[in-house]
Amino acid sequence: MSAEWIVRAPGVEVDLDARGVLTVTFDRPESYNALDAAMVESTAATLERAVGRDDVRVVVLTGRGKAFSSGAALAGASPLDAFDDEAVHRANRLVRAVTRLDKPVVAAVNGVAAGVGASLALACDLQVTSSDASFAFTFARIGLMPDGGASATIAAAVGRARAMRMVLLGERLPAADAHAAGLVSHLAPADAFAAAVAHLTATLAAGAPLAYAATKKAVNAATLVELESAMERENLGQLTLFRTADTAEGMTAFVEKRAPRFEGR
Repeated sequence: MSAEWIVRAPGVEVDLDARGVLTVTFDRPESYNALDAAMVESTAATLERAVGRDDVRVVVLTGRGKAFSSGAALAGASPLDAFDDEAVHRANRLVRAVTRLDKPVVAAVNGVAAGVGASLALACDLQVTSSDASFAFTFARIGLMPDGGASATIAAAVGRARAMRMVLLGERLPAADAHAAGLVSHLAPADAFAAAVAHLTATLAAGAPLAYAATKKAVNAATLVELESAMERENLGQLTLFRTADTAEGMTAFVEKRAPRFEGR
């Protein structure tokens, strides 16, 4: 079903079906669905425009290929090119669009979710995670800190100790462990992943939209009370870190596929 109000951009496929399921697919499999500015902005704008629409009952965010999203698009960029004061603002806008939308938002995590891609998945109301998927908050490996509200959403889901382990060490968390820890809501075998997503979205699309909207608002108000403050702190911290020699070194090392040499400058 075509819809003129949907904002489209290269690297993002958007479909609205007759049941009211709006599916947003990150479509850059060659880069493991790394998110560039246009992808983030168009997705945020589409979700913002979906507020109050009777033809949208549920939203699904997913990725094509082997990844949900590997995070912000850095590959091939020099540290100077990768530096972008607006990147954190864009990520926060997308997270706000997800959490403020008056529809359930499902992250269909088909593969790796890393960096801001992992932040986005956790901001969603529900997550259907393939057994082949994994989560990694690798910001510290390039001299940065988590953003996209992750400092609030991870701790809200799994507690301070596990949150610190994830964001300081950047350890990969397999889907089964993420589910057992309460980081994600659903776990599906890889060969039943698509069916699990279809079943959940069909259930939500047939549900009571006003009740869903009120419930989502209430639960988020109770559990994500620190989200806005967290994003403000992340924004300030990230913009400061963007200007350090350590971040320049981290980004250079990432592009050059080598271990960074951090000096605390």
